[in-house]
Amino acid sequence: MRSSLFDQTNLELQSEQTFALQNPQLLRVHLGGDVLAVKGAMVAYQGHMRFDHEKAGSMGKMLKKVVTGEDVSLMRVSGDGEVFFANEAGYVHLIELTGDGMSINARNLLAFDSSIAWDIKRVQGAGMMSGGLFNTTLQGTGTVAIHTVGQPVILECSQQPTYVDVQSCVGWSLGLTPQVVSSMNVRSLLRGGSGEAFQYAFHGPGFVIVQPSEWVAPPSTGGGGGGGMLGGFLDG
Repeated sequence: MRSSLFDQTNLELQSEQTFALQNPQLLRVHLGGDVLAVKGAMVAYQGHMRFDHEKAGSMGKMLKKVVTGEDVSLMRVSGDGEVFFANEAGYVHLIELTGDGMSINARNLLAFDSSIAWDIKRVQGAGMMSGGLFNTTLQGTGTVAIHTVGQPVILECSQQPTYVDVQSCVGWSLGLTPQVVSSMNVRSLLRGGSGEAFQYAFHGPGFVIVQPSEWVAPPSTGGGGGGGMLGGFLDG
């Protein structure tokens, strides 16, 4: 049988690295220890694998998932062999954490080393009008795999204020503390808005990752504002 389909570029990558790019849109993980991955991201595997639901790990974290609606359903992957992950042909990017951390939109998360600590955090200034905005924080030492819709841009925020549409923001370095701001004036609000109502505002040492596409905002869960006593809990 002959076909350009069988070119070397399409054959399985031979690598002992735990995380490697099979191609720009497909992640290959060679298991030597457990990894955590977003449920539904596995597209193929070879060898003997086990996929288990990853519990929140604490009552506080579980309550945050329920209250915020942050969709970060994880599975623990263990075994011996290779497993492939992807999400809607998004472009895969590998980030090496060296004791530092990132805040990532759960919809852009793909997989990460099981040794990395994760949590759900509320973005400051994201109140009831914005429906409540929450991100998944990852901190420690190890590899994180994310995916973006299209080729992203990395914006450095220390020189001047940087504003990013909340549905295009992939994530940012943990050193940054964004605020949520609105560009709508009262007249625009009465006329139905501009379609670009809320942005993350960044200013300080650090970077933000922006994809050239906007996620469709998920429906409000009713508890997303995080006000009052819940607000303090979600900030923890």
